[in-house]
Amino acid sequence: MPLTFDDLLARARALPRGGRRALLGVAGGPGAGKSTLAEHLVRELNGTGEPWVAHVPMDGFHLADAELDRLGRRDRKGAPDTFDAAGYAALLRRLREEADADTVYAPGFERVLEQPLAGAVPVPPSARLVVTEGNYLLLADGAWARVRSCLDEVWFCELEEAERVRRLVARHERFGKSHRDAVAWALGTDGRNAALVAATRDRADLVVPATAMPAGRS
Repeated sequence: MPLTFDDLLARARALPRGGRRALLGVAGGPGAGKSTLAEHLVRELNGTGEPWVAHVPMDGFHLADAELDRLGRRDRKGAPDTFDAAGYAALLRRLREEADADTVYAPGFERVLEQPLAGAVPVPPSARLVVTEGNYLLLADGAWARVRSCLDEVWFCELEEAERVRRLVARHERFGKSHRDAVAWALGTDGRNAALVAATRDRADLVVPATAMPAGRS
């Protein structure tokens, strides 16, 4: 039987065991649908009752543009070395180890400003499942290698390449890039990052096809 979104909901719902907090990672290339999948999982699992699932995007650990300028990496924004990977791994470890302590605040990311926002995402002790998503959850290099061990499972979003690029170009245009610049970025910087992410696919616990993602249900 083909994997369905309902199957994903059941699998995610079963991750917290014995009252402990579980962490689910959603990986995939730029434009593959990670954020959409994570947001739908969180909304459906929380339903109309007391929220017990939190969403903590990796994008909050983008380095600020001022720091990227200082490092000479602004033209590669989105590459692995333009994030605070060690800080992200430390947050995941804290979310696991301090599950019953005070609310933990994670950084968010403002897409209009293209900047991280400190303390924007609260994770209360009542959150028994944390869904985190980003490109490099399965990367084995440098500080990124610490991320995988903090996660109970990592799912990999797989989308046909032409559709992934189409969605990515549309997103860049939506946030202010001209069509020409959007295509250049999607095929250049994002393209190189996507190839790097694709090489981590085999490390995932589950590969999620487009037909099982929320956008593929209609």
